[in-house]
Amino acid sequence: MQTFTAIRSFVFHYPKTIAVVTVTGVGLFGAKKWMAGGVCHSKARLDGKTVLITGGNTGIGKETAVDMARRGARVILACRDMDRANNAAEDVKKMSGSVNVVVKKLDLASLQSVRQLAEDVLASEERLDVLINNAGVMSCPKWQTEDGFEMQLGVNHLGHFLLTHCLLDLLKKSAPSRIVNVSSLAHERGQIYFDDIHQEKDYRPWKSYSQSKLANVLFTKELSNRLQGTGVNTYSLHPGVIRTELGRHFWPTMPLWKRVVYTPLMFFIKSPAEGAQTTIYCAVEESLQNQSGLYYSAAVIHAQTKC
Repeated sequence: MQTFTAIRSFVFHYPKTIAVVTVTGVGLFGAKKWMAGGVCHSKARLDGKTVLITGGNTGIGKETAVDMARRGARVILACRDMDRANNAAEDVKKMSGSVNVVVKKLDLASLQSVRQLAEDVLASEERLDVLINNAGVMSCPKWQTEDGFEMQLGVNHLGHFLLTHCLLDLLKKSAPSRIVNVSSLAHERGQIYFDDIHQEKDYRPWKSYSQSKLANVLFTKELSNRLQGTGVNTYSLHPGVIRTELGRHFWPTMPLWKRVVYTPLMFFIKSPAEGAQTTIYCAVEESLQNQSGLYYSAAVIHAQTKC
C-alpha cells in the first residue's frame, strides 16, 4: 500500500516528466521496430527439398538455416571453419527440431575448395532446391585469396560465381529451384573497375566491398537472363545493417570518437533473426515463383528492378 501511494504521489508531482519518458520510450521502440524491416510471413513447407547455405554457421546464415530446417528442408551448411560449423549444426538442430542438418567444408577464398565442395554435393545429393550464397567478408585489409584475387571480390563474388555454375545442372534437375545471392545496399555506390579489378593500384576497403556487392547484383540479373525457361530463378537482396561478425574488420579501424558516437545507435541495428528475413523471403515466398533477376530490399520486403 505504501508503495502504491508513493507511485501515485510521484505521478501526481511529475506528470510532464513521465509523459516525456513514456513518449520517448515508445518512440525508440517504434523506431527500432521500423528499422527491423519486413518479415517473411510465408508458411511454405520444404519437406523433401535440399537447401545449401554458404557461411551458415553464424549471423543471418545460421538464422536462415534454422528457418529452412523448421520448414522440413535438408540443410547443408557450407563453411570454412569445421569446428564452428559442427557446433552451429547442433544449435540449428536444437532450435529447429530437425536432425536433417549436415556440414560440408567450403573455403570461398580457394577455388579448389569450391570445386571440391561442388563435387561432394553432386556425388552425395540427389537434388538441390535452393542455393543461398550468403557468406562474405567486409572492409578487410588488403588481402589476396589463394588464387591471387582481391579478397572481397574473391570471396563475395568469384567464389560464389564458381560454386553456382558448378551446381547449375543439379539446380536445373531439381527445378523449380532458386539461387539467392546476399548482396548489400553498398552496391549502389559501387562500380566495376575493369582496369583495376583487384584494386592493386588503389585499394580502399569500402570501394572494394561495394564493387563485390555490385557484382552480386549484376550476376543475379545476367544469370536470370541465361536461365530463362529452365525453372531456376535468381534473387539478390540487401539484408540491412545487422549485428553480426561481418563488421569485425571494420569496427576496430574506426576512430575512438566515432565508436563513441555510434555505440548508442547499436540499439537500432537488426538482430540476425531480423536480418535473415529477406533471405528467407527470397528462398520460400510463393509469389516470387514467376519472378527472377530482381533485387529485394530489407526495409520493406519488396523488389526493385536492377539492370
